[in-house]
Amino acid sequence: MLSVSIVIPAWNEQDRIADCLTNATRQSVAPHEVIVVDNRSSDNTCHIVERFMDRNPGSPVRLLHQEVEQGLIPTRNYGFNHATGDVLGRVDADCMLKPDWVEVVARLFTNDSTAMGATGPVAYYDMPAKHMAFRGDDRVRRNTYRADGGQVLLFGSNMAVRASAWRVIAGQVCRDRDDVMHEDIDLSLHLFDNDMKTVYLRNMICAISARRMDTSLASFLNYMRRFRNTFDAHPDHWRRHKTERALISLYPGLRLLYPVYQKYLDVLDVNPAERIWLGEQIELAEREGEREDLNGGQRTREKTDSAYSSNAPL
Repeated sequence: MLSVSIVIPAWNEQDRIADCLTNATRQSVAPHEVIVVDNRSSDNTCHIVERFMDRNPGSPVRLLHQEVEQGLIPTRNYGFNHATGDVLGRVDADCMLKPDWVEVVARLFTNDSTAMGATGPVAYYDMPAKHMAFRGDDRVRRNTYRADGGQVLLFGSNMAVRASAWRVIAGQVCRDRDDVMHEDIDLSLHLFDNDMKTVYLRNMICAISARRMDTSLASFLNYMRRFRNTFDAHPDHWRRHKTERALISLYPGLRLLYPVYQKYLDVLDVNPAERIWLGEQIELAEREGEREDLNGGQRTREKTDSAYSSNAPL
């Protein structure tokens, strides 16, 4: 199968980067490399990544530094340009990849030579009703997250691009120096400009944080305007559905629920990012013959299984 690089742009992500790397490296098919691209972090992000590499000397994790320019797009581009895999995965530093994510992505691009980009649904690991939210996210992305009459738009928290396709559009993607657009939609539209196919995979699953809902209304609405700004910058492209309308309608309820649920998790002393794929990670470790505690603690496997036996994959 084709090799898959995972690129993770990071800026002040000390709270989640270790969990992200754990999920990115505990895969049924090993990634070719996992590249963290630090963008002038002022917290302990780099130290945590370096410590992860020290404690896991056989892992394919690399730490790069993009210090020339602050911003997601130059940081993403730097990672893509330095990646050496056949396929370039792109996720955020708070994302938790399902343990078969690399396998699903590698199989798609290996079997479909016409696929140049791929994306899939997401679950929210730090919100309740994960199964219901996943089904809703899947429905929205399958039916409405499209442009130009049905072409699939890629979602930056869960996407992959063929390396050869990236080399074509690397010099075309917008720099967005005013930081007003959605970089993933911009990249998608540049793929469309070059007649490149994108696909949606329901089993290409990533879990993400709902922390965007913990921002002010003004900040959230400004973020939603990025949809319109991106299409305004690409007047040759169009969309039938405006996904941001559904997100805005959900904001009030989720804005109230998110901090309440975080307090609930704190009381239980639960790390939701650590738990999200634990059952599948245990199965994967057993298949590999590993007997280590996947939580990094001193508990026995029996206690681990008992504590999380009711924790479904989503």
